[in-house]
Amino acid sequence: MAVVGITGHRVLSPTITEYTTAETLRLLRRHPSGDLVGVSCLAEGTDSTFADLILTIGGSLVAVVPARNYRDFLPAEHRPEYDRLRGAAIRVRTLELAEVDLEALMAASRAMVDESDELIAVWDGRPARDYAGTGDVVAYARSRNKPVHVVWPQGAVRD
Repeated sequence: MAVVGITGHRVLSPTITEYTTAETLRLLRRHPSGDLVGVSCLAEGTDSTFADLILTIGGSLVAVVPARNYRDFLPAEHRPEYDRLRGAAIRVRTLELAEVDLEALMAASRAMVDESDELIAVWDGRPARDYAGTGDVVAYARSRNKPVHVVWPQGAVRD
């Protein structure tokens, strides 16, 4: 069984999203779908795109929820997608924190990495803008000796 986690930027241009979605799908298809588990925090953008890809190719989804009020923390327009993906997960792990903050987000990312055999990072390679950003998650995965597959179009710049 292959357990793959995801981290990545939440807001990307359509061109970057198209590239990173295709490349993430290519990486996922290296594993037999019946033996594939994707682990995601189901945030808008990269996390949810990954979760959809996992389900589309017949893999199983595990959701890691940073805090009990996580759904309220998400943008209102993302909540229906979050609800759909959470409902499709074979397991939901909710951390025992009441409120979402940067520490809770990083704790969830650490839990996701710890549960995964490898990590896909939709990442421009730059340091995290805030604590618990993609760069911090990649650094944590590397500190745990997890293979990290960085997905980013050459020469692309994030806004």
